[in-house]
Amino acid sequence: MTPVARAVLAFVLVAGAGPAGFLIYHTVFDKHPLHPQSSPPQGSGPAASAPASAPLTLPAAVALPDSNGKIHHLADYRGKPLVLNFWATWCEPCRREIPLLETLHQERGGSVQIVGVAVDFQADVLKYAQARGITYPLLMGEKDGLAAVKALGMDTAFPFTVFADARGNIIAVKRGELHADEAGLILGQITSVDSGRSSLADARSTVSAGLRSLAIARAQQPSGASDPAG
Repeated sequence: MTPVARAVLAFVLVAGAGPAGFLIYHTVFDKHPLHPQSSPPQGSGPAASAPASAPLTLPAAVALPDSNGKIHHLADYRGKPLVLNFWATWCEPCRREIPLLETLHQERGGSVQIVGVAVDFQADVLKYAQARGITYPLLMGEKDGLAAVKALGMDTAFPFTVFADARGNIIAVKRGELHADEAGLILGQITSVDSGRSSLADARSTVSAGLRSLAIARAQQPSGASDPAG
């Protein structure tokens, strides 16, 4: 991989994020027909609405290779809740998420699938994953990764994380750096859906309102204050 190639890919991916670089708060249902129109909390940074074509289930035809070149379709992950994190090695908020994702994998790996999708060059991803000790499964690829982003109706601004229930229904897409309290909120609602205690619509609504409240609380923290929730 040449420096020029890295710069071109980085420009393509970051350009979609607009002047702020990375979008802080967004759920895929913010302006989706299933969800009332809403706006991000003041001070949380810019947000972009999901395209009308954003799917409500994981696109089964999307396929990416793992570190060994084996192809995996998103449909392969049905059967357990899925946390699908889109990232790149050069993305600082993406890097900050990795310890949380690793903790989720270690603590919930038996009941929740944590999968990283690196939209990046394979050699860079493998080197970085080894250095950081990433143990959760990784899918990767520049063109394949960008195709997956498009299939999900998302913009090429990283990171973003797709949360789906055991049947492949997308409950939420968290754009921007994922925090522990946000992951706990969404996974709790997925558990309620999978157990039959909540409907998809109720879970999506609860997640949207909950993420908004958490974003407001985080934005109101004094500058430089640590985030106790991760």
